[in-house]
Amino acid sequence: MNSVAIIHTTAITIEPLRTLAAEILPDWEVINFLDDSILPQLQRSGGNLEEVAARWLCYVQVAEEVGAAAVLSACSSVGELVPRARARTSLPVVRIDEAMAEEAVARSERIGVAATLRTTLEPTLRLLRGKAEAAGRTVALEPLLVDAAFQRLAAGDRDGHDRLLAAALEELAGRNDIVVLAQASMARVVSVLPDSLQDRFLSSPRLGMQQLKRILEER
Repeated sequence: MNSVAIIHTTAITIEPLRTLAAEILPDWEVINFLDDSILPQLQRSGGNLEEVAARWLCYVQVAEEVGAAAVLSACSSVGELVPRARARTSLPVVRIDEAMAEEAVARSERIGVAATLRTTLEPTLRLLRGKAEAAGRTVALEPLLVDAAFQRLAAGDRDGHDRLLAAALEELAGRNDIVVLAQASMARVVSVLPDSLQDRFLSSPRLGMQQLKRILEER
């Protein structure tokens, strides 16, 4: 069976992406690489990617060595390392939030951007600005950092994380046309929001997996 590799920086994304892959890429085996030391290090360093770049890029190399046909980077905090990875391998390397950013700037000029980690929020804002510039679009971005939700999650309180985040997202949606969720781990919270709001949220997992499928089909 052909395989694709997914690089994770938190165990939280493994099962949701495994489920999506089974739906969208049913004929492909998924190889997961997890390094949960990367996010804590980025938090301590203020998001300095140079401290983790060599280590993260090694996983791309290993993916190639084990025969994966493509790599999906599941973490937006390290998304800006993807161009370096593409320069070092013949494999397609997909940034999970790239398709989401492209859709966001195509759909709206007023975009809320929510994150629970500052190390994810800033790269996502830069990605959206870059996609808007490339598309010749002018967008207004409203960032929202819900760091208290991440603290709950880190303490093992998923329900507390979801409650805090859902309340913040509902308020942000009231001030913007759409809301981008900067972290793949936030996607599940949308399901508890009012039905009338759910189509105003964009999350990266499904869009990223669909982009991976398109790339594999083209090859």
